[in-house]
Amino acid sequence: MNTSLDISQDKSLLWLMAVACGLCAGANYYCQPLIHSIQQYFNVPESQVALTVTFAQVSYALGLLFIVPVGDIVNKTKFIPLLMFFAAIGLFLCAFAVNLPMLWLGTVIVGLFSVAAQVLIPLAAMAVKPEKTGEVLGFLMSGLLVGLLLSTSLAGLLSNLFNWKLIYVVSAVLMLILAFLLKAKLPHIAVFKMSYANIFRSMALLLKEEPRLGLRALVGGFAFAAMSILFSTIAVLLTSSPFNLSDVLVGVVTLIGVFGALATAKIGKIADQGHTQSLTWIGLLVLAISWLFFYWGGQYLFSYIIGYGVISLGLTIVHTSNQNIIFRLRPDAKSRINSIYMTAYFIGGACGSALGVYSWHHGGWSMTCLAGLCLVTCSALFALLDQLYHNKARLI
Repeated sequence: MNTSLDISQDKSLLWLMAVACGLCAGANYYCQPLIHSIQQYFNVPESQVALTVTFAQVSYALGLLFIVPVGDIVNKTKFIPLLMFFAAIGLFLCAFAVNLPMLWLGTVIVGLFSVAAQVLIPLAAMAVKPEKTGEVLGFLMSGLLVGLLLSTSLAGLLSNLFNWKLIYVVSAVLMLILAFLLKAKLPHIAVFKMSYANIFRSMALLLKEEPRLGLRALVGGFAFAAMSILFSTIAVLLTSSPFNLSDVLVGVVTLIGVFGALATAKIGKIADQGHTQSLTWIGLLVLAISWLFFYWGGQYLFSYIIGYGVISLGLTIVHTSNQNIIFRLRPDAKSRINSIYMTAYFIGGACGSALGVYSWHHGGWSMTCLAGLCLVTCSALFALLDQLYHNKARLI
């Protein structure tokens, strides 16, 4: 690796990378607000269309586990645009699907290859001076989170104004344009010689040799699970009494999370100054406080909106602190480290969504809020274990 390389000075490249992260992250969520429109278009049971969301989540998790680690052993300058090209193919398949299985195929392809963002982020960590790591990763995470938060709102808006397929066409075209631009601008980073099979052996070894990686992955997984409870309950809560909001307005409520996402770069700067432990605890405290707002949000919309903004900020703080720590562990294994961390992160998200549905059906909104607070407590427990291990290691 060229240690003099520092992409933090190239603002145009950073913006391209941030937009690419947002587009890739958002591409996997377009189907969520379009279930009803897709069901009417193909005239099939809504339960079948709902499987599209499951296919998107499962294929993305598989991409994290089996594709992202490859970033350590191939030329990322070519690999990232190639992943985005295949993601664009998947988006076009969704846009021109003539039946539901074709939509499912396109969704799976998008899920597998939209993990390009999770290869871009380790590349950025390798192509920047150590003291700028948090700032640059924070900027890219801002793009990723904004893209994720805007994706469902834009998909729903374009569907209402035009056609549900339009978001897929627009996204595919933008994906191809960004892939072309990135191929010309991404820096070349030295690759490490290793077979594909050895990648997974080395990942198991990483978890054994770097306990903080596993602990921080659990901190992130439980924190994301706490927020993911909202993904599976927001529609059923806000479209029923006393709120009775339309689908479009439910999407508008989530836009408050953009403000938390935009704070990521600033949080990254603070993390670069060595305050990751303090930031972690602040983030966990913010997450816990958010569930107090959500509890009252069962009756007052304003409280729910504040809670959504607060939980987005808390998750951003925790996630940025985690990444600042894990990417400093092993400079030669950033893609594999990111694969381990993000796989745990999204497994946590999937479990949180499932727990949200279970809590809602067995105890209503009060039980849902209690479940969210319990997940934050679990995240705090692993943060405490990480801090104890780190303090012990410093004394040795």
